[in-house]
Amino acid sequence: MNPDTHDSQDSVSGAVPFTRLTPECVLDAIDSVLSTVGVRTDGRMLPLNSYENRVYQIGVEDGPPVVAKFYRPERWTDEAILEEHAFVAELAAREIPAVPARVFEGRTLHAFDGFRFSIFERRGGRAPDLDRPDTLEWLGRFIGRIHAVGQTEDYTARPTLDIQTFGYEPRDFLLSQHFVPDNVRTAWETVVNLALQGVEQAFERAGDIRPLRMHGDCHPSNVLWTDAGPHFVDFDDSRMGPAVQDLWLLLPGERAEASRALTDLLAGYEDFCEFEPRELHLIEALRTLRLIHYQAWLARRWNDPAFPAAFPWFNTQRYWEDRILEMREQLGAMQEGPLWPV
Repeated sequence: MNPDTHDSQDSVSGAVPFTRLTPECVLDAIDSVLSTVGVRTDGRMLPLNSYENRVYQIGVEDGPPVVAKFYRPERWTDEAILEEHAFVAELAAREIPAVPARVFEGRTLHAFDGFRFSIFERRGGRAPDLDRPDTLEWLGRFIGRIHAVGQTEDYTARPTLDIQTFGYEPRDFLLSQHFVPDNVRTAWETVVNLALQGVEQAFERAGDIRPLRMHGDCHPSNVLWTDAGPHFVDFDDSRMGPAVQDLWLLLPGERAEASRALTDLLAGYEDFCEFEPRELHLIEALRTLRLIHYQAWLARRWNDPAFPAAFPWFNTQRYWEDRILEMREQLGAMQEGPLWPV
């Protein structure tokens, strides 16, 4: 695991990271920055849906509210956060609809009482209608533009989405920390190992794929739609990886429908960025890695009180039985081959 990402260190044995982040602390932190431009908060604070970090809409006197993101302690280095900020700022400068961190006194990353945070303009919107071909093509054009910028240089402080960090390391963590119950441990380990062999084979079929800077978590909830079109939010998981990672998360579950949707996405994407068809071998492999990584992500965060409240079904007997079935389904999906002939 790249030391710049903290998926492995913030484990079940670590300290709960956000216990001191009280409403008073949040407002004082934001005031410490806004006061530099003669603005203050008005006491209104609305928590927004986020588990990895803490994100709030903050009311501002005589102005529109802002959004503040408090980063999970120790997950990213300052350098990794600033790399993301620079990438998103570059996208915004090229009129690509991404939401950059605001700059105060030359900085986008601020500190207060041991917490690091950034402030963003509040942007509203609704979920995109992914049943519409024109919506998918529009999204594809902007993702293509994001990737055209993303491939001009590499991240140095952020890691690459690969089999080790999203597959083997999460598997080893779950086994070493004894999250998987003894009575299903052998079955779970066996099917995950088979799934990882399938992932390895998919990457071998894809061949040499050049990773690029990408959104990394481009699912529909991170795309907000208005009458003017989409804008992309939450680049917190941005990293190096294959271009198809930012496309497959927008596809429906059924294979025939996914093939049609991918056709529409790529029709827009290739207006701005060339797509390597060999990456189609990776769609189900990347889905498999995401599923394994997600299991370990929940386990690593289980000491955060927000997680047992939000995910009460995690770590039950039924949960692990369902994960075994899920991995078996992924084995079949990876054996079916890509959505299109490659």
